[in-house]
Amino acid sequence: MMASRLCIFCLAAAFFGGATPALAQESTAPALALTLNSQETTEAGGCRLTFVLRNDLGAALERLVAEAVLFDAAGRVASLTLFDFGALPEGRPRVRQFDLAGQGCDGISGVLINGIGTCDGAGIAPGACLAALRLSSDTGIEVTG
Repeated sequence: MMASRLCIFCLAAAFFGGATPALAQESTAPALALTLNSQETTEAGGCRLTFVLRNDLGAALERLVAEAVLFDAAGRVASLTLFDFGALPEGRPRVRQFDLAGQGCDGISGVLINGIGTCDGAGIAPGACLAALRLSSDTGIEVTG
């Protein structure tokens, strides 16, 4: 009886002990989080998109520019644009807004981050921003990449 309890304890320790390093690695993996936080119709009838970004790449970004594709309510490509998020300090959130003239929010079903045109920062390897990109939306507009 004691041997079986010891065996169960060893199995549990191996299972949970083995999971801990993987979880620790996941939480320290480089990440560039981009969340569409809100949308609102402007007085001119356009759409204002508000993004919250967090740079956890290990170094500040001097400039981040993303190529974005906006999809209409039917899922067709409505427009291509560049979102210049500017400088992003490491480890701190930043908010950026973009006004889309002539494009109502109700006419946007999704935003596709098609690529990263500029990802400049000391010690940031080419492709690091795209590889670490984590996309989400707190709105009815889907954000994918």
